[in-house]
Amino acid sequence: MDWTWFHRFGSPPHFYRIAGKLIPWCAWLAAISGVAGLIGGLVLAPPDYQQGEGYRIIYVHVPAAVLSTMAYATMATAAGVGLIWRMNVAHAVAASCAGIGASFTFLALVTGSLWGRPMWGTYWQWDPRLTSELVMLFLYLGYMGLRGAIDDTARADRASAVLALVGVINLPIIHYSVDWWNSLHQGHTLLKFGKPSMPPSMLVPLLLAMLAFVLYFAAIVLVRARGEVLRRERNARWIAELLGAPS
Repeated sequence: MDWTWFHRFGSPPHFYRIAGKLIPWCAWLAAISGVAGLIGGLVLAPPDYQQGEGYRIIYVHVPAAVLSTMAYATMATAAGVGLIWRMNVAHAVAASCAGIGASFTFLALVTGSLWGRPMWGTYWQWDPRLTSELVMLFLYLGYMGLRGAIDDTARADRASAVLALVGVINLPIIHYSVDWWNSLHQGHTLLKFGKPSMPPSMLVPLLLAMLAFVLYFAAIVLVRARGEVLRRERNARWIAELLGAPS
């Protein structure tokens, strides 16, 4: 198998150029799918037969919750690639994921609490799903704090990568917590065997909202990663050539 493509992404100038081309596509598609998902979910979808209009918070809560784990998986994967193959670009991507992932996690916790108040009668319960999601927020904050506490970039990359990889154990706990323990949290609706437990009029807007969150995440990560690459490579010749400075 030819792994040339993989190693090319480890080249800072190559990554910088490719990311610059992908960002507008991701941003525009995120905007289009986001508007379509919100109109479909907040306006066109019918009320839920049990939860009434209150269920509509899922069009923010569910994508945020999915992206909170997806962002962590992306961060840990990039950190692992950087640790094993010593790719600075991979560490830059991992560092760029942390703040965004923490924001998604915080949004998922807040919207989940707002949803839980009318459904459970309380804003917070030490439910397995909620608790493991909170642990992930602390993992994000720990990752960012560890990076910020170490002045040497190479050491910060290695230490934070180890923490990110250790934290991966929390991802299956989040996903399967509603199956493994007694949980107030709603069970799997989308990611389960058989067809989803939602009619198309509710499901399609939710999928569009999730697509919008994924594309938004991709766009923001690429923007931040480009900035991180520039910071790390600020003295490199290719940056001087990019800016048109004399050699």
